Amino acid sequence: MASSSPERTWLTVPELVETLGLSPSRIRRLIEDRQLAGSKRSGVLAVPADFLENGQPLGELRGTLIVLGDAGFTDDEAIDWLLTEEESLGVAPVDALRSGRKTEVRRVAQALG
Repeated sequence: MASSSPERTWLTVPELVETLGLSPSRIRRLIEDRQLAGSKRSGVLAVPADFLENGQPLGELRGTLIVLGDAGFTDDEAIDWLLTEEESLGVAPVDALRSGRKTEVRRVAQALG
């Protein structure tokens, strides 16, 4: 069974507004457009900080979220998969994306469908 990765930092919409310098509606649009993925955490919409890089949404995230959506994943399931160690990658998929392993991550994601 996959082990959950170390505790991740989650950012609420107001924190994202401050971090990204965008309006709350623009943040929600990024989530709708799959540039980011968010989940309700204690009743509040939040995005994993790992989905950001250099003050921007992680570039490789959108295509990966689309692949996961095509495989039938809900947003919550996609977030869970991205943040949990994947045996075939040896790390959580988001960590593999951050280290430049986009093709490998997407191949694993496609195989889940």
